[in-house]
Amino acid sequence: MWSRCIAARTSIVSVARNRQTRQGRSAHARKGSTVTEIHGRVDGRFDAVREAFAANFESHGDVGAACCLYVDGRPVVDLWGGWADPAAQRPWSERTIQIVFSATKGVTAVCAHLLVQRGLLDLDAPIAAYWPEFAAAGKERIPVRWALSHRAGLAAVEGELTLEQVLAWDPVVAAIAAQPPNWEPGTVHGYHARSFGWILGEIVRRITGVSIGRFFAREIAAPLGLDFWIGLPRAELARCAVLIPPDPQATSLVDMLGADSLTARVMGGPSGLFAYTDMWNRADILTAEMPSSNGVGNARALARLYAAVIGEVDGVRMLSDATVQAASAVQSEGPDQVIILPARYGLGFTLPPMLVPGCGARSFGHPGAGGSLAFADPDARLGFGYVTTRMKFDLSGDPRSAGLVEAVYRGLRG
Repeated sequence: MWSRCIAARTSIVSVARNRQTRQGRSAHARKGSTVTEIHGRVDGRFDAVREAFAANFESHGDVGAACCLYVDGRPVVDLWGGWADPAAQRPWSERTIQIVFSATKGVTAVCAHLLVQRGLLDLDAPIAAYWPEFAAAGKERIPVRWALSHRAGLAAVEGELTLEQVLAWDPVVAAIAAQPPNWEPGTVHGYHARSFGWILGEIVRRITGVSIGRFFAREIAAPLGLDFWIGLPRAELARCAVLIPPDPQATSLVDMLGADSLTARVMGGPSGLFAYTDMWNRADILTAEMPSSNGVGNARALARLYAAVIGEVDGVRMLSDATVQAASAVQSEGPDQVIILPARYGLGFTLPPMLVPGCGARSFGHPGAGGSLAFADPDARLGFGYVTTRMKFDLSGDPRSAGLVEAVYRGLRG
């Protein structure tokens, strides 16, 4: 369902064999006369995931992608293939990283819940208790909980801002602090496509004294050894895959509702500066901190993070069972004021049935525009990540992530 929401808004396989794991030299995903080499490791139970991953190149248009699955705190699938940069003939490697758009929101939510767990953030306290300037224009009582569950009424950032101001952080958070809500806070929910990250990021900064990118790097990425950043270091730019934007001819809900609609102002904002184009390959976009939209990493990092949220990974656990239960409880459900279709949110996470078809009932995580997906299923004890260069918006749902997830659960059933 989330794929429909997103659309509306705008082979060599090495298998490490150890008992249940098999080793092989090559398998190929074919499309016409071309051959896509798929590299990585797959536990024998999850051969269906390897097949689904290869099928994404053969049948669903993937150009470069990676998929990773952790079960019980250990990796059982770690695959990558295709091109990181087709024009330069640069293949996707084990070290390739990729912008994941709104899958970043789940990473930002983990940062917030880590502060909750440490007793530094109260979800029911007013945002203004941590960020006094936020109290302007009648926002003094909006609790942190509403920001995480898209109920704060600040989906569209008002005022005229330049791209330079948005990427600089302080001007855009000052604009959010000064503006009135788009609707009466707490009464309805609407997807805070970009403001989500700035609001939560500024709260983290006010509590910790460092940006959310630095907080994530120090408190989460470093202990887990994650190749993931909110604000990519310039030294890592050469590792980035080149994003392939979606078909510009596709008609979106934004087109149908018009440029003045709330949907258009949210999805293209602030100030109409953003669209799903080549702009997301720019160094200034990738190196800025946009905690709702521009996280850069790989499938391995996302799967490992979510595995560590629900269980121990190499001696590290990020969130307790109680914190996870609270974070993944339903907070908002029903028609979304921005994406129009029904939505279901926890505290910073999307929930079934909008997460991805076929995932477990208690799963939580976040997809990213055009195809990326990351989530945890505490009942199945899994963390999953999928990233792709080829952006696709399909009203019927994205068959790439759906096929991978179906194969994951098939493997779990044996």
